[in-house]
Amino acid sequence: MTTSQEQVARREPSRWPAAEPDTTPVPGPVDRRLAWRPGFVSFLLVFAVFGVFAWWAWARDHSFGFLGWIATVVWTLPVANTLLGLSGGLLTTARLRRHRGLPPTAAIVHDLLVVVVPTIGRRDIYPALERVVGSFCDYLPDYFPYLRVDVVIEEGCEAYEQIVSLAQTSQLIRVVIVPRSYRTPNGTRFKARANHYVHELRHAEGEARDDVWVLHMDDDTGVGPDTSDALARFINAQWLAGEQACHLAQGVLSYPREHAVNRLIWLADAVRPGCDISLFAATTGRGMPRAGLHGELLLIRASVEATIGWDFGPQAIVEDAEFALLFCDRYSRRSDWFPGCSYGASPATVGDFVRQRERWAWGLFLLATKRSVPLRRRLLLLHNVVIWACGPIQHLGVILLAGVLLGDTDTSPVSAVLLPVWALNMAYSVWLYWEGMKINVRASTQSRRRWWELVCLVSLIPLFSLVEAVAVFRGLVRFVRNGESTFTVIAKPM
Repeated sequence: MTTSQEQVARREPSRWPAAEPDTTPVPGPVDRRLAWRPGFVSFLLVFAVFGVFAWWAWARDHSFGFLGWIATVVWTLPVANTLLGLSGGLLTTARLRRHRGLPPTAAIVHDLLVVVVPTIGRRDIYPALERVVGSFCDYLPDYFPYLRVDVVIEEGCEAYEQIVSLAQTSQLIRVVIVPRSYRTPNGTRFKARANHYVHELRHAEGEARDDVWVLHMDDDTGVGPDTSDALARFINAQWLAGEQACHLAQGVLSYPREHAVNRLIWLADAVRPGCDISLFAATTGRGMPRAGLHGELLLIRASVEATIGWDFGPQAIVEDAEFALLFCDRYSRRSDWFPGCSYGASPATVGDFVRQRERWAWGLFLLATKRSVPLRRRLLLLHNVVIWACGPIQHLGVILLAGVLLGDTDTSPVSAVLLPVWALNMAYSVWLYWEGMKINVRASTQSRRRWWELVCLVSLIPLFSLVEAVAVFRGLVRFVRNGESTFTVIAKPM
């Protein structure tokens, strides 16, 4: 593969020999304001209250009807995910307890770290891109003296001049331009196409090596001092792991309130860091990212990424999840989870929120039925997609509306044995939002939760789940229609 100087290069690729990590600690403390640990008081409280109320309602009147059958199935279905997520939460708690016994700062890393930031290059996205690229240059060099930030753009993009000017502010930044004429062998499009182009470029430059790490980030997601510390600890630990070393790791998404345009959507996005410390900690953190991955704060050894690539075909719109399943098949038990956070921005409007979730749902439906991915690797994803597809009819309001139309409003389960299961699922749902909001608040400049935010969060969970259900339904409709894949990029003004 040949690439012109215009298409790449703010600086020539450097090659550093593999070296043991420097034991000299980085001067200066990590920002302990960002320290957090999951708690389970909210889970236990909701479990007890809902369990008592459900038992009271059952004892008062448990005439079983058609609606009861529907409720029995759809409200019991998520229990496997609930148990998996709770195990991940306990695992996260144990890991963070051990993490607090480590030295105050990590050692300097001598491996090359390449940060890859694909962007569509629109003007409305540039402010967020400028913020996150600045964070890479501010925080990562303290731990990574060998660092490069690759900003990947499409030839002729709208904000080309601004992005080139941004690259001139630091020798760490390199602009990689994907030619309009570039085609992958499998016809991959969208973000995966950009990822594959820069992956091929690294291979051509001789950087597809064990001592090179690639950090994938979105153009609205930056890092902080805790991020660089956690990355350094993880990479250094792989030198000591020998043949059991991991090749991939994922951190925690967070959304500081100062980056939020819409406070309602900020509250709704609390579920995402909640999933990171539960479901993803239980899968990626145990070596098998069967539940998928995020496209940001994703660290991969360059030599391993070179064996998988990103050329997943023209229908691929959740390339991170597909990469995760292929990684499971080829590198079993070689992934991990780390406690560093990334700092992003929630969607600016309800419409953007729905479009974002709709694309995810559509892409996951496509991936769950993709036969080129081994079935044994798709089983958990298939299970999650079925639960997600049932989301619209899992909502209490939809169930009760159906009951009114059918003249049957009794939602009693088939057996009282299921009441604790329902309470478990309900408590886990509230816990995800509660703990996710804790992380988002700790990541904010004002790091205290306000009482009214807690009240709004808990009271609005039914509304948030309804909006998510609408988005999933739209994604399901697009999947069933089997239309041409599209990749919606929402505005990112912060």
